Formats: sequence, C-alpha cells, structure tokens
Amino acid sequence: MLSRTAENLVWVARYIERAETMARLLEVGARITMIPTARGDGYRSEWESLLQASGTAAGFAEKYGDPVERNIESYLFFDRDNPSSVVSCFEHARENARIVRTAISSQVWDALNVAYQELRQLERRSRSEVEMTELTEWVTRHVTMVRGAIDTTLLRNDGYHFLNLGFALERADNTARLIDVKYYVLLPSLDMVGSELDTYQWQTLLRALQSYRAFHFAYGGEIGARKIAHFLILNGQSPRSLLTTAEKATYHLDCLGRDYNKSGLPQMRARALMNELERSSVEEIFNEGLHEFLTRFIREVGGLSKAVYDTYLSGVAR
Repeated sequence: MLSRTAENLVWVARYIERAETMARLLEVGARITMIPTARGDGYRSEWESLLQASGTAAGFAEKYGDPVERNIESYLFFDRDNPSSVVSCFEHARENARIVRTAISSQVWDALNVAYQELRQLERRSRSEVEMTELTEWVTRHVTMVRGAIDTTLLRNDGYHFLNLGFALERADNTARLIDVKYYVLLPSLDMVGSELDTYQWQTLLRALQSYRAFHFAYGGEIGARKIAHFLILNGQSPRSLLTTAEKATYHLDCLGRDYNKSGLPQMRARALMNELERSSVEEIFNEGLHEFLTRFIREVGGLSKAVYDTYLSGVAR
C-alpha cells in the first residue's frame, strides 16, 4: 500500500475517534455543571478544564477570551477554526476517505457521507433549537455506524490494520485526557478525594464513556477512585482502557509487520507500552501521581505515533 493511502486511512480513523472524544468531553461538562458545589471550586472551571484536556485552550483563548460555556460548546462542536471540533473532524475524515475511496467499501463511505450531510443540516438549525445532549448522542450514533461498517465490510488487509491502528492511537491519547479532566482539573482539592463530589465526578466520567454499566458488571456496586482508575487504565476487558488500546495497537502493528515481512521501532514501542501497563498496579500509578502517569502515557503514545509515521506514512523507505 502507498504510504499516502496508509496515512489517509490512519487519519480517517483518528478524526472519527477524535470527534467522539469531543462529544464525550462536552457531555462531561454538561453533567458536571449540574453539581452546584462543583462551580467555582476546582483548579479551573469545569468548562475551562475541557479546553485544557482537549488541547484547544490556546486557540479558544485567542478567538474568544474568557471560557464562557456557550462559546466553549460552539468551539468544540461547530467551529471550523478549531481543527479538533466535531464538525472539523467529520469533514477531515470524509475528505481523507474520499481520497482513498478505492481502499474502503461503499458502506464505509456511505456511513461517513451520510454523517457529513446530516451534520450540515444540523449546522443550519438555530442553536437554541438543539440541545447539547442531542448533538452528543448524534455523534456517538454515527461514529458507531462508521465503525460497524469498517468491521463488517472490509478485508482484513493492511488497509484494515491502518484504520484500526489509527483508532487505537487516538483512543489511547483521548482516554488518558478524559481521565485527566476528572482527576486533575475538576476535583477541587486532594482533601475531597473520596467525597460525594469525587464519587459523582467518577460516575459522570463512566457515563460519558458509556462504561457505567460495564464497570458495575466488572466490580459490583461500590464506586471508588482506585477501582475506576483500574477499569479505565489496566482492565483488559474494558474496551476503552489504556491497556486495551495498547494491546490493539500492538496487534495491528504486528499484523502489518507480518504483512510487510518487517518489524521495527513501532512494534517495539507498542509492545513496551503494553508490557508496562500489564506489569503496573493502581497503587504504583497513584504513588507516581495519576496526572503525572497520564502525562507520561500521552507523551509515550505521541512517540509511538511518530514512529508509525516515520516507518509507514512518511514515504521514506526504512
């Protein structure tokens, strides 16, 4: 496969996953604002924390200034000046898919194109007519349709592996950022760990990740920071855990190594990341500091992404 085609496929997946993350961040913000005691008490306001977690704070500040809820909602969902907004992500995903139409099935293209056309219709509606929950549910529904089309209609060839590698890399980064929203920027102080506010915010994060019921199946009724951290970081049965995403990245990179009869730095970095998570415990993570651990994990995922680009997507033979 041409490196340019592989890059387009990786970015189709990354943009779709990123669109869903932006929607989930907005859902976290909407749910957190329902807690009166959360307002004004945190390290940052709950809405500003979403900008920090999504990496869009600088762009937002340049355009809007103060972090007002309405402006943040618009910036993260509709604003084309924000390359990570939901609208921008769907447009970029569709454009990348259009360029490599012959590498995907008609069902995958239709799922992306229908989502894009419906999104344009949503943009024409008055904001006062559209609830944020309606928008976030729309995003998760269409992302699921795209993923379903990929899983049920594509050959398990290198194109399929590049798509799923893109999903895994983006989800690893995004899940870490979502956890960080809760732990680092929302909780008012360490004194409130274990409080009702702390527990409610963890529940909110689980619901935003659509993992609330799955968590209860795995751990029973008691909710605590360590159990939820384990579920979202180290539990291989959790579809959004950092360990699961590392395992997925490793699997699809190993498949690419087999298909091309060559393995290298990407496979080594992915396996090292997976092995570290498999050997880790929640106690070790909390001793290091959850924010510090997540920051280091995001940095390592960035290094893995660069290794993937240099090896497969840059067009330079290695």
